[in-house]
Amino acid sequence: MNFIDVMALIHPALAVAVVFPIIGMVVNFAWQTRQRRLQTAEAGGKSKIPPVVGQEHVKLGRWLTGSVVGVTLIALAYSIYFKGVFKDLTPEKTPQAIFIILIFLATLASLFFLYRAKPPQKLWRGVFAVLTGMGIIILGFQEGVFRRGYEWQVSHYYYGVTAALLMILSLAIVPDIYKNKNWRIAHIVLNCVALVLFFGQGLTGARDLLEIPLSWQLEYVNKCDWKNKVCPTSQSQQSINYSVASQGFPLDLGHH
Repeated sequence: MNFIDVMALIHPALAVAVVFPIIGMVVNFAWQTRQRRLQTAEAGGKSKIPPVVGQEHVKLGRWLTGSVVGVTLIALAYSIYFKGVFKDLTPEKTPQAIFIILIFLATLASLFFLYRAKPPQKLWRGVFAVLTGMGIIILGFQEGVFRRGYEWQVSHYYYGVTAALLMILSLAIVPDIYKNKNWRIAHIVLNCVALVLFFGQGLTGARDLLEIPLSWQLEYVNKCDWKNKVCPTSQSQQSINYSVASQGFPLDLGHH
């Protein structure tokens, strides 16, 4: 593997090692919080589930939003740097490159201030949530980012960006779910949709890892006929086959 191939593994490695374990814990605490609320309502304020599950759910939920947005930005940064404007940077493209860097910094700053916004500051929470989401969308439409627009229904990009936006919105409305039942229902619905998208992320991410060739294989793979699902035989492979056949050996050595 070359350096570019190793860098490509950072995004899926962090998703598997960090994001998905947090998702499991958040879902577990969310279920316990829901069960405790129901048991408290039915048993007159008594439940065997400790009150701390609600606090842990909120704490891990905040971690989940940061990790999802962070992993999304890492994926976008990799695509833009190695496949977009930074790949063949020229003086004409320098303003665009500076613009992209500023958008990255602005998105990170907006996420930071979203975390810092106090519960009563509803307006600022909305502003910073919108700015963070806009930053992700703008970066996602830069050159080099593979969006799989021809199959958007099963696009790893669209699943990931949508899940990140839902996480940002969920973080922004957390202080409101304790004051209004409608916000609590919206919080539950948003996170259920996000959970489905995370499952889709696992499937489409595994598929994309199978489809993306190593950098040194790319030139050969690009010659393949994707519609008919066939690839040309390389010249070196033809020479090997001819040499083996001339010595009287079978060509299909894999079945011995």
